[in-house]
Amino acid sequence: MDTHPQDVIIHHENTDSDHTHTPHRTPYISRTPSRMSMSAMDGYASGGESVGGGTVTERSKLLGAVPEVGGGEGNIGSTSRPASAYGSVAESGKSGKKKSQWTKVKYYVPSTSWIPDYSFSLLGGDVLAGVTVASMLIPQCVSYASSLAKLSPVVGLYSASIPGLFYALLGTSRQLNVAPEAALSLLVGQAVSEILHGDPHSIPDNPEAIGLAISTIITFQVGLISFLLGLLRLGFIDVVLSRALLRGFITAVAVVIMIEQLIPMFGLSALSRQLNPQTSWAKLTFIVENVFTHSHHLTTVISFSALGILFVLRTAKAAFKKYWWIYRLPEVLVVVVVSTILSDEFGWDEDGVAILGTVNVGTGKHFFAFPLQAVNLKFLRVTTSTAVLISIVGFLDSIVAAKQNAARFGYSISPNRELVALGAGNLMGSFVPGTLPAFGSITRSRINGDVGGRTQMASIVCSSVVLLATFFLLPMLYYLPTCVLAAIISMVVFSLLSETPHDVMFYWRMRSWIDLGLMSLTFILTIIWNVEIGVVVSLIISLLLVVYRSSKTRMTILGRIPGTDRWKPINENPEAQEDVPGVLIVRIRENLDFANTAQLKERLRRLELYGVEASHPSEEPRRQPASFLVFHMADVDTIDASACQIFYELLETYQGQHVGLFITHLRSGPKRMFETAGIVKLLGEHAFFENVASAMAQVGRRHYVA
Repeated sequence: MDTHPQDVIIHHENTDSDHTHTPHRTPYISRTPSRMSMSAMDGYASGGESVGGGTVTERSKLLGAVPEVGGGEGNIGSTSRPASAYGSVAESGKSGKKKSQWTKVKYYVPSTSWIPDYSFSLLGGDVLAGVTVASMLIPQCVSYASSLAKLSPVVGLYSASIPGLFYALLGTSRQLNVAPEAALSLLVGQAVSEILHGDPHSIPDNPEAIGLAISTIITFQVGLISFLLGLLRLGFIDVVLSRALLRGFITAVAVVIMIEQLIPMFGLSALSRQLNPQTSWAKLTFIVENVFTHSHHLTTVISFSALGILFVLRTAKAAFKKYWWIYRLPEVLVVVVVSTILSDEFGWDEDGVAILGTVNVGTGKHFFAFPLQAVNLKFLRVTTSTAVLISIVGFLDSIVAAKQNAARFGYSISPNRELVALGAGNLMGSFVPGTLPAFGSITRSRINGDVGGRTQMASIVCSSVVLLATFFLLPMLYYLPTCVLAAIISMVVFSLLSETPHDVMFYWRMRSWIDLGLMSLTFILTIIWNVEIGVVVSLIISLLLVVYRSSKTRMTILGRIPGTDRWKPINENPEAQEDVPGVLIVRIRENLDFANTAQLKERLRRLELYGVEASHPSEEPRRQPASFLVFHMADVDTIDASACQIFYELLETYQGQHVGLFITHLRSGPKRMFETAGIVKLLGEHAFFENVASAMAQVGRRHYVA
């Protein structure tokens, strides 16, 4: 039955543990909805976004259907209208179907909602934001591709344009900027290095083509995994994984990136290719052993000068936010342009400084190529674990950025739609050989909003500028020193590490030793072995902790408030007392399923013998076994078949021990499941009561009879 979103009346049930009375309120229907508010919601909340209990389009339709006061001419207060004013029932039904279908289209393809209603008053801010972010992205993505992913620089630019275009059409976040990320590019680079140098006795014929094939198949798998996760509505994974795990991963990746970039910054790249240190620890040892004897002095000076200038410019931007021309200064682009000009002017390449050189804008025989070719598929199995890891970590970072901007600008996002949009962007990106996985960035997305980006048009502008720069700007960077690219990435490390001290102190202050341990484990394993090992081990431990916590049924013992017929948890209310010896009243405080019911018998036994206080299994019981057991099940909305089976066996065991069993506050859904499972037949209808007071009266009668 269709109901108006504001006409729903909520009934509060009285339970023995809480007698809160809520007075009835008269349902309110707005008869004259504001045109301004409706148009604003239609323009800013795309179809299907939840706003105050219903979708905007549904609410507008419902409010518009309310007849106006005094609808007829000269008939004040009359609500009757000619039949022609409403149309036939059949026409109304067809119109409703069309609107419903269009609402679904707008939900699944958000661009069909915001593009037709786009206001050109927002264009200036969107263009400025797109150009500003693009000026940051161009040098960053060239750095990520060449220094971290060990691929052609042009690959990074394609990765910063194609996935972002498709995300802008399908994504629900208006400020999220989708492009390669440092941590994810590092994972691709490690996969490339492991395959290229996995066999020390063989030298690949065309390492560049192999690198492109590995990157392509990883990006395709990342897109497919993300797309399927969204279709299966698994967007909740962002709340399953611990933030401590993510912080440990980001901290470790920042340190790994810093170690990786110190090699080209000291001019040790050629020696590193000869000795080929594998792990981060081995690379750090390599740097310490060779930095004073084999480093290139001019390269070192250029690198750390560029890093220092970047730091000064970023500090100045933070200090002078009120001056827009300073705050919007693209410091990375400034350093790239200036260093390229100086390199050309002073001939740094002739003095031994490595430069970017000629970059071919093509990444294969054809600009577009089907990703599932034989040359790519042979790397499918060895890269699947990397693709899964990139999909999860990339989504976690993206959804954090999307939620921050949604809260800041007052709209809602759908994690499932975000997964689909990110997956589609990466899938389409994989059709350009070598494209890196692309996900959202917290920093770039925040800058996008700060500068004036208010719709996905900013992402379209950004991607278009990057794509144009690929063909027209890249040749101008011929003399760009590669050590400057390493300095740019090193500057990113400071952003990655900025929140680590705060989180460590917070966990320490909260005495959250599990979170601190998980964070430390991720960090140590990543540094000693590699990023994949560190995250996978911590991910398994995190999921095991979730399973462990969810498998413990939440329940407590109820006691009577003296002088009343109310029962409250004895661990939350000191005045609550267990006033009838041998009677245990247990309130189950969550839905029952196969996971949390498996240990129900053991949990009940511990409550029965030790109460609600913490105790060790070796301790002597503090309580006598119960003669009567009363289950308060007001909080149980659902119960699955496995839980019913386990609950049946539990009750059967108690019956065999001649324990009196009663169930109160059982809702209709679980009651039907109990009837189907045979629990009602096992206990009999006389064991089910509306409240604890009635069950305790029956207990008293049995005591009297006994």
